[in-house]
Amino acid sequence: MALVKFSNGNRGTALNPWIGDVFDNFLNDTFLSDRMISRVPAVNISESEGNYHIELAAPGLQKEDFKINLDKNILSISAEQEKEEKDETKNYSRREYSYNSFVRSFNLPDSVDQSNIEAQYQNGVLKINVAKREEAKYQSREIAIK
Repeated sequence: MALVKFSNGNRGTALNPWIGDVFDNFLNDTFLSDRMISRVPAVNISESEGNYHIELAAPGLQKEDFKINLDKNILSISAEQEKEEKDETKNYSRREYSYNSFVRSFNLPDSVDQSNIEAQYQNGVLKINVAKREEAKYQSREIAIK
């Protein structure tokens, strides 16, 4: 059984008062919105004593697809992937290419050592370690009571 929502507003036409809701439901469908969200990879950010750790989930890419740039205190991670499969034996009436790209940018704190940033891509996860400057590392000491 299908439920159809009718509105008393000015949407649709006199013949089809539900047509506006049909388009709204299609455009706001969770399937479409989930596909739009999934185009940007998920990121985990953590901190240890001497480093900040950024892990970006981007399966299906190669390390050559990534570009990592540092401009002042903004770390930008971008990737482009284009797949074109040519099959000359088939007569295509429709052919779609796969092209994916994204950019993620992060404001780094002033406590980072910009000359000591390392990146590694393994098993679909891009791991970036950003070292802290010596004066920003945790300092643990016992304080004497006077």
